[in-house]
Amino acid sequence: MSSLGVRRQFAAVSLALAGALVLGACSGSDDPDADAAQSPSSPVSPSTSSTPSPTPTATYKPASAEGPAENVPLPEMPEEAKVESKEGLIAFARYWYELVNYGYETGDVEPVKAISGPDCFACQSLYSGMGDVYGTGGWIQGGDIEILTLDSDYQLTPEGRRQVLVSVKQRDMVYWDGTGNADRRPGDEISFLQIMEISFEDDGWYVHIAESTGD
Repeated sequence: MSSLGVRRQFAAVSLALAGALVLGACSGSDDPDADAAQSPSSPVSPSTSSTPSPTPTATYKPASAEGPAENVPLPEMPEEAKVESKEGLIAFARYWYELVNYGYETGDVEPVKAISGPDCFACQSLYSGMGDVYGTGGWIQGGDIEILTLDSDYQLTPEGRRQVLVSVKQRDMVYWDGTGNADRRPGDEISFLQIMEISFEDDGWYVHIAESTGD
């Protein structure tokens, strides 16, 4: 499969602020004569401590002819997507597509791989396609997937999975090969359907199948 043949197979920062804790201790004598014998103490200036400035968040920069996207935020799984329910399944499917878009924009497919099985054909196409592009110094501009509809009857298949039907479109995409050459691919004019089969395992939802239905 060509590096961009994957497009038909697919159609998601908190700052830690350090605080300063100043501990003060006072001591004195119970002997009033001892206190009287002490010379007046010099005024002590209140101690001051500077509050660390927040670490600035790196600015996101989309891909362009000059280079790949920079500082792309990794999608965070919503809490709802961790729940074994129809709503949780739908939220998880949306999150999965966010990770696919993240893979297109960065070349990093490990987040998708972590929640997808080895028999997912579209997943394997994504892995190899992004490896071909980014592994040779190229990058992708655009090509993100837009979800139009996403639904499930939440019935179990004989394999114990839940099916999700997704209507998607993929936007215009430009493949830059790292030497200034561009391969432009128009986006989808009409949407197409994909089917997913997902099961809830001990550690959450897991994608087994994601493929186009041919409709």
